[in-house]
Amino acid sequence: MKSFLLLFLLGILVLFSCKTKTKENDLLKIALSSEDPSIRKVVDSLSPYEVQILYTQIDRDADSIKLTDFSFQLNNNNYFYPASTVKFPIAVLALEKLNTIDSLNRNTKYYIEGDTIENTFAEDISKIFAISDNHANNRLLEFQGQDAINENLREKGLSPVRISHRLGIHSSDLKTKPLILYLNDSTTTSSIAINNTEPKILELDNIQKGIGFYKEDSLYQEPFDFSYKNYYPLSTQHKLLKRVIFPMLFTKEQRFTITEDQREFLLEQMHTLPRNAGFLEEEYYDGYCKFFIYGDTKKKIPEHIKIYNKVGFAYGTLTDCAYITDTKNGVEFLLTATILVNKNGIFNDDQYEYDEVGIPFLAALGREIYTLELNRRKNGKRSFTLKRSY
Repeated sequence: MKSFLLLFLLGILVLFSCKTKTKENDLLKIALSSEDPSIRKVVDSLSPYEVQILYTQIDRDADSIKLTDFSFQLNNNNYFYPASTVKFPIAVLALEKLNTIDSLNRNTKYYIEGDTIENTFAEDISKIFAISDNHANNRLLEFQGQDAINENLREKGLSPVRISHRLGIHSSDLKTKPLILYLNDSTTTSSIAINNTEPKILELDNIQKGIGFYKEDSLYQEPFDFSYKNYYPLSTQHKLLKRVIFPMLFTKEQRFTITEDQREFLLEQMHTLPRNAGFLEEEYYDGYCKFFIYGDTKKKIPEHIKIYNKVGFAYGTLTDCAYITDTKNGVEFLLTATILVNKNGIFNDDQYEYDEVGIPFLAALGREIYTLELNRRKNGKRSFTLKRSY
């Protein structure tokens, strides 16, 4: 009896010690308890904002890497519009497809049949990350087709996901447009148009949102239906980011089939700021597509801080999926979050609280996590680099 009682008390002690350790390590929970007014405004009235967050602590020991996930209100069934975050997988898979065609590479020049704008694949990928260019994304979608994109992602264990449409234009055309590709300065070839399957209705929670929407200048007083839109939940975004940043942690089947040169190119584009990609700093300031930490300021991001990310903003929804590093102080972490800011419940009226609520919340969240990580590193500071993985 005494031995049983001793084991019982020991078990209780272990249980409570584990809970305490988990609570102490949950920097996300601590960040969300911050008194920062930009965080309190959202956290104190969560319901209308549909916030979801995924945060990953990164711990290194010699050549080993440990990733520990923490989440807040994460729910794949609670739909949010992913907006331009879908450009990330489209860009990665474009590089992957280029590897299957001997006559093409990322510097191949091309244009869409019927258009006059010529670009290289590298230029379009750069525009996707620097300023979130819709036309660049749509050209890469024409190159691959929706069905191939969805199938390739699912084969790598990146699901749930559904890419069903182009961005920035209202087109339900299931057939891609042919590409005119330059084999050299004077010789071109044409790709074949791809037929894609019609998207099925998404059966998810909150797939119909708000109380009304505008269409062609007319107000319809009924919820806005997202059931045929793109679907790219937070968990899938976070998994894809991990595969790009830490491919060595995944099996060959789960990785993207890109060369190390292509991966280094991709990483470079992900953190390159608009001013370093040739865009006007007055219009495209450093935080333009970097919501975490710097989204609410036009100050320059320090050289030792790099944010490898992809944002999305449309229909009142703001999302950022990022790997944030500070090489000077040995800080690194993954953070993905989404928030809806549409106080009046009307979609397509361009009356969204991006600057008043959404971006300040994401920026403050990023700063809180960064500060907590910085304090965590002070107990065991170490440097790191993005090592070759293939």
